[in-house]
Order: sequence, then structure tokens, then C-alpha cells
Amino acid sequence: MKVAAIDCGTNSIRLLIADLSPDAGGVHMRDVRREMRIVRLGQDVDRTKRFHPDALARTFEAAKEYADLIRAEGARRIRFGATSATRDATNRGEFIAGIQRLLGVTPEVISGEEEARLSFLGASRVISDSAANVLVVDLGGGSTEFVLGRGDAARAAVSIDVGSVRITERYLASDPPSDAEIAGARTDVRAALAEVSGTVPLAEVDTLVGTAGTITTVTAHALGLDSYDPDRINGAMLPVGTIDSACNDLLMRTRARRAALGYMHPGRVDVIGGGALIWQEVTRMVAEAATSAGRSLGAVVTSEHDILDGLALSLGSGD
Repeated sequence: MKVAAIDCGTNSIRLLIADLSPDAGGVHMRDVRREMRIVRLGQDVDRTKRFHPDALARTFEAAKEYADLIRAEGARRIRFGATSATRDATNRGEFIAGIQRLLGVTPEVISGEEEARLSFLGASRVISDSAANVLVVDLGGGSTEFVLGRGDAARAAVSIDVGSVRITERYLASDPPSDAEIAGARTDVRAALAEVSGTVPLAEVDTLVGTAGTITTVTAHALGLDSYDPDRINGAMLPVGTIDSACNDLLMRTRARRAALGYMHPGRVDVIGGGALIWQEVTRMVAEAATSAGRSLGAVVTSEHDILDGLALSLGSGD
């Protein structure tokens, strides 16, 4: 069965068209087509609690393009997931109506907990050890999801309203960010992360998996890639110290120097510093929890699979 999944977040809207078939372990998925457009749907939503007309126009333009691709590929089922920005916007009805008109499906305004579950379903595919306690972190534009699980079963999850776009709009106005701006952002992020440590048993984490555009971009930077190479990024294992250095470098660069990086998507240039700061604080927090428990976190794994894969897989499992 050919299916289509769309993930519409704060910064990007992405499409996955895939073939699903029965497997001994459940459902096997083969990619047919992946697309991403940076539309910044969450432009100013943190401040105004409303979708900006320009952001809606950009998103509808991308959705129309995706509708044409879905029809051309003959996908039989579609699932459209809308996340952080749509949860916050008071005029979400205008967005929902527009998507219904263009795609013929009603967008699901996915809760933070459901977003975490779907992210785990997609991202954990990169881990072969079914006995490991895996913490998946999905760092988006408006929120970040944390879910701890083993195999394909999640057991603890939390979503916090911290993301690359939200933190950038709140604090990081200068180019490059000032020390005072960075300090304010770190205080905000650390306060939000305290909620994570109170909900998810971080001391039990064997493997930390990071996913979504901020984290894959940081990984490309840490690997010193000349261009974006998903085959090298997916499954990459990096020490916490290497991630820390890469995050610092991206945060302190001017936007012009970020834009000059061969793997940097133009739509991430202005917000990658905020995303890198969040990922830096997350990896530090998990590593410190492991040390406090008398363990070592070891390498951190990057996954190219995330909530988009989870949405597609759910169409074959009845979730």
C-alpha cells in the first residue's frame, strides 16, 4: 500500500510518500519520495499567538505542490500532522480549512505527547539493540519532544515549548548573538529542561538519539561535511564533546558565515544558533545524568528518521 505522510511544524513542512508492506516484525516501509520546504509557519506565533498571513500563504503553496505529488504517485492514504505552531495559534481554523481544501484531509493537531510517540516510532529505527533504553529527542522549531523507550515501545515522554525558532525570536536578535542574549536563552532552556528531568528517568538512558533538522545540521557540521549527505548523517555516532564544540561554533557564527556552509539549508541560517544551543544543553543534561548514576553516556546517535516516518508507519499499523 502506498501512503503519504506530511509533517507540518514551526519551521518546515515535509512530505514522505512510501510503500508499506507486511513484515515479520510488523510493517516494512520503503521510501518512494521525500520532500521538504522551509515555510516558517510559526513566524511570530510565540509573540502573537496567531498565524501570520504570509506564513499561511507559504504553507498553502507548499501543500498544493505536495497534493500534486501525492496524486501523481497514487498514494491511497494520507496523514497530515501539525505540531507546535498549530497547537499555539488561535486562528488555526483558517489553516485547517486551507489544508482540507488543498489535500482533502483534515490536519491532525498532534499533542506533544503524541508527537513524542510518533518521533520515537520513526527515530528508533536507527538502533538495532532492542534491549537498550533509548532516549529519542526531536528538536523542532517550536517544541522539543523527549521519549524514553525500548525496542518499539515508549514508556516515558514529555514535550516542552522550546525550539529553534521560538528561542531565536525570544532572545537571539543580534548577528552574531551577544553574550547577554545567549545567557537569557540558556536560562530559559535550562528551566524547561528541568521539567524533562522530572518526568523522564534520564539516569536509565543507554543511548541518546537526536533527530530533526537542527540536529542533523549540527551533525553535518561536526563531521566536517562539504554538502548535506543523509547517508553519512544517519546513524552517525558522536562524542558529547564533539557535539558541544560544533554547537558552540554554529551559535557564535554570523549568519553570513553559516550561510556559506555547503550543507546549510537557507531556511535554517537564522535559527540554527538557537537550535544548536538547545541541543548543546540537552546533551550536557543527559551526559551529566549518566555521570551522576556512575555511568558514561558514550556516543550520541543521529537519526534521519523522525515523526514523519512515524506518521507514515502508523498508516500501516492502524495507529
